[in-house]
Amino acid sequence: MRAKFETQYSIGVKKIEDTQPSLKSRDAFPKLILALKELYINPKYNNKLFNILEDKIIKGKKATGRPGMNLWQIFVLAQTRLALNISYDRLHHMSNYDKLFRQIMGIEAEIGFEQIEIEYQTIIDNISLLDEATLKKINDLIVEMGHDVFKKKETEALRLKTDSFVVESNVHFPTDYNLLWDSARKCISSIKKLLEKYPEIAGWRNLKYWFRILKNQMRAISQSKKKSEEVRVQLVQDYLEKAKLFLLKLNNEKNDLQLIDNVDLAIHLEMDYYMEMLVKHIDLLERRVIKGETIPHEEKVFSIFETYTEWINKGKQHKSVELGKNVQITSDQFHLIVDYHIMVNETDSQTVIQLADKLLAKYLISVWSFDKGFFNKENKNLLSLFINDLIMPKKGKLNKKEAEEEHKPMFKKFRNKHSAVESNINELEHRGLDRCPDRGIKNFRRYIGLGICAYNLHRIGAELRRQAIEQMQLPIAA
Repeated sequence: MRAKFETQYSIGVKKIEDTQPSLKSRDAFPKLILALKELYINPKYNNKLFNILEDKIIKGKKATGRPGMNLWQIFVLAQTRLALNISYDRLHHMSNYDKLFRQIMGIEAEIGFEQIEIEYQTIIDNISLLDEATLKKINDLIVEMGHDVFKKKETEALRLKTDSFVVESNVHFPTDYNLLWDSARKCISSIKKLLEKYPEIAGWRNLKYWFRILKNQMRAISQSKKKSEEVRVQLVQDYLEKAKLFLLKLNNEKNDLQLIDNVDLAIHLEMDYYMEMLVKHIDLLERRVIKGETIPHEEKVFSIFETYTEWINKGKQHKSVELGKNVQITSDQFHLIVDYHIMVNETDSQTVIQLADKLLAKYLISVWSFDKGFFNKENKNLLSLFINDLIMPKKGKLNKKEAEEEHKPMFKKFRNKHSAVESNINELEHRGLDRCPDRGIKNFRRYIGLGICAYNLHRIGAELRRQAIEQMQLPIAA
């Protein structure tokens, strides 16, 4: 049965509360250690954290069985991966060989005592127990702790800044012909799995031929941009002809493939999905190139693997198009992210009222700034009832009254300060939120939540380091 943490240390194990990172280091790791240590030794936050983790991971499970990784270790591993923007391989190495990291986890022992080792898959399996809803609760707790660390007065109102940015999913640039190839090769891969399990399957001696010919034809199209339109159309026709023959063979012989156990069922279900994608992209490619149709945006798929991926045009010169999800963040005057939202086919202006309902119920807010993308009359009129200084510049031409309002010293002051949210976004990208390597929408959402929590812990750790250096009267490294 899992425990929150080891209440009684084993002989020789170094105490978590004795962890002492170097204050001279400017690296992100010591700052993270300081924040984690503060969270652990402060009973107010310690109890709240473990209540949240218990509700998600332990609640409803029998108090029997072998002990799993404790809740504190899961939390530390999850935060470290994003705070340092490292891979699971690096995290696995640190969990077994980095003494400072092992001490904050509560597993580092003195020389001569048994050393606990953690397996790679154990780390992945345990971190995956967390979900987006749990991480939002944890982030609220981290922000509460951050406000105490930054010595925010109880009656002090927040000055908020809201903006959005794109977190890319782990996909290649999509075209209908390379998505067709992806669908075909995954069908081939599924058949190959069954052939390895059941070598007696007949009719698929030329599997390598189908792989080679379809790949070569896809590459010929991708390299034909400088060729004439007639040549490109002919290459597409040849590609479609082969793809349709392969699809016909799949339809005719799929029912002859073995389906004996659950593994076979999973392979068949996987193949059904990729065959569906193959049909779709044969149709899209034929309509676009052969029939000359313009494909409506809502019919397009931008990845057959990460199907949640959106085509996002931010209207910027650098990376005019990004593939992923828009993530909206709201930061305060201490640069802590008090809220985040993963947008699903939404524009910035559509999220304002829901965001206001959520944050006005939690915090006292005196200033709230947005950029022009969040503006519409309804948003501005509603928020003006609750926010003394609302900074929401209007899109397009201003009338006389609006021009006067946007040229007031207060408006100009906080509009200039709004750009600070860009530095928050930049730091989030350094925490790993530039591109998500994890697969699937559930893991994508978890990755975002972990990145936000790790960012806030890093900010809190930096402030704790500054305060500690100030108390010791040491020179602060820039």
